Amino acid sequence: MDEGTGGTMVNVLRGAVVEEEIELTLLELCQACGSEREQVVRWVGEGVLEVSGAVPDEWRFRGPALRRARLAASFTRELEVNVPGIALALDLLDEIEDLRSQLQRMRGWR
Repeated sequence: MDEGTGGTMVNVLRGAVVEEEIELTLLELCQACGSEREQVVRWVGEGVLEVSGAVPDEWRFRGPALRRARLAASFTRELEVNVPGIALALDLLDEIEDLRSQLQRMRGWR
């Protein structure tokens, strides 16, 4: 467990399933994905991550943002993908996931 800001405790999960209910601050998200604040701000500006709140110190990230941030960090470090490329790659991965879910539902209807 990591101590977050404001005395809240946050479990940093490495599994595939992250609860929708989890809410992270900018600092907590940066710590969880191992990225600098400026990098995360760029990701938000490019639409890589969805956020609630008007300014970075008020931002709150939901569970799916943690998964996307970790992937974005990996793409940045390991593949040297730029921010627009990360946004495109993550959108395409989301589309593939949606299509797979639709296919599974269709197979279940038979």
